[in-house]
Amino acid sequence: MKFAICNEIFYTEDAEHWTIPRQFDTAAELGFDGIEIAPFTLADHVAEITDQQKHEILTASERTGVEVAGIHWLLVGPEGMHVTSPDPEVRERTAQYLQDLVRFGIAIGGTMMVVGSPQQRDIREGVNYEDAWAWFKETMRRCGEVGTETDFKVCIEPLAVVTQNNFLRQAHEVVRMSAEIGLPNVGVILDTYSGLKEERDLPEAIRASKGYLFHYHCNDDSGYAPGFGDTDFAGPMQALLDIEFERFASIEVFRFDVPAVEQAETGLKTLRAAVERTSTGSRG
Repeated sequence: MKFAICNEIFYTEDAEHWTIPRQFDTAAELGFDGIEIAPFTLADHVAEITDQQKHEILTASERTGVEVAGIHWLLVGPEGMHVTSPDPEVRERTAQYLQDLVRFGIAIGGTMMVVGSPQQRDIREGVNYEDAWAWFKETMRRCGEVGTETDFKVCIEPLAVVTQNNFLRQAHEVVRMSAEIGLPNVGVILDTYSGLKEERDLPEAIRASKGYLFHYHCNDDSGYAPGFGDTDFAGPMQALLDIEFERFASIEVFRFDVPAVEQAETGLKTLRAAVERTSTGSRG
């Protein structure tokens, strides 16, 4: 298992100070294996991200040895996007945009993208569940096909009601959708914050997603990084080890009033301590 940090934790603190090279340098100094990039930290629209910015990411990654884990927060920025809109033009525009994001993720050396964006996928009034399912599945299939050659993973994220989501809330739903799509690079990302709220047993949901789980987000139930609340990460970490998870477990936060480096450093120490506890048989 490898550990990454989501880069918006730096951007929301001081965007001018936290240049791309500084983000990678800091991640390396703290001991992270990767950085997960939120495209909105680079530009409001993926088409506005410059070749120079892409080059900076690739160069910083090569120089520091910190991998680009992938991309997330995909639909923050552009207007008028919605995967399950009753308007076919909106759905098509959104599908094409997500396909462009796959291409961007590949261009910067990423291995996956997180499809969360609850406010751009929720089932709106007048849309039935079956249509929303079919529309969303078709868009994910199209994204998967763009990334098939490079095995770029399209990771669908179940999200809790508290994130203003009413569609795809639990792991078993996303596993079923991934199975229906039937592409080897379309699967699941699970999130501790949402999982604790929606799953009856989060570690068991992790184990049941084996074969489809390509990414994992680590956040405390408080909204901060691990270690800034009461969440015990030993159970999820043990479950990831049980399924021989060898991809990225990435720290994502929703509250930014604690300094970025403090959250990142404490979060990584907390996760490593949880893994150590599982390996010694003391799960607490």
